[in-house]
Amino acid sequence: MCPPWVGKMVCHVLAVETNDGLALVDTGLGHGDIDAPHARLGRPFVTITRPVFDRAETALAQVQKLGFSARDVRHLVVTHLDLDHAGGLSDFPDATVHVSDAEHHAAMNPSGLERGRYRAPQWAHGPNWNVYAPGGERWNGFENVRAIDGLPPEILRVPLHGHTRGHHGIAIRQDGDAGWMLHAGDAYFHHGEMAQEPHCPLSLRAFQRLVAIDDAERLANQARLRALAGDRAAAVRIFCAHDERELQRCQLPH
Repeated sequence: MCPPWVGKMVCHVLAVETNDGLALVDTGLGHGDIDAPHARLGRPFVTITRPVFDRAETALAQVQKLGFSARDVRHLVVTHLDLDHAGGLSDFPDATVHVSDAEHHAAMNPSGLERGRYRAPQWAHGPNWNVYAPGGERWNGFENVRAIDGLPPEILRVPLHGHTRGHHGIAIRQDGDAGWMLHAGDAYFHHGEMAQEPHCPLSLRAFQRLVAIDDAERLANQARLRALAGDRAAAVRIFCAHDERELQRCQLPH
């Protein structure tokens, strides 16, 4: 996406290979969004963010490039259901979609500004929702963290509310001594926000504040993430959904 005064923004999708097929963290924009952008995404979003509608950049195309099929994707674990994170749900109609109760309720019953961020055509195919009530354990300073049904216990949902009502990060323990990675979704937008002396372009700071459901909670969770990022003992690599630099750091060599 290429909104003016902001620059290039990616939609970072994470693919995890498990004993029960592939799990995707978020789905980005999907084939349906490319085929009918105004109907699926709305004219204001398309006009403002100016997405690059390239099928080769969709999660489905990249999964296929790795040698898998859409049916191999068994789980879709969404950080939240904003239109730029949920567009690919319909490309994997057989997968279970894991989402928090608060996020699911907000998306199915949007009010006010939420009507622009949630797009019902993206789930008109009738996904197999798995909705999670609050509750769980403590993990690295975060409360109510829990495992995900049908997936290994090394994959966890981490509440990071504020950007939306039910926004979550997804933590994954890597093999061996590699530690954890944490897909923080839209809890922050720029890699500088995780620095000890945080910084972020003014346009991105203003946008995050504008679209946050609870800005105080968003900022509190950013502070917790920043503390975690600086804790070498925790060994957690944190990245967000829209920072191109963080995506490039995470991508496997081709």
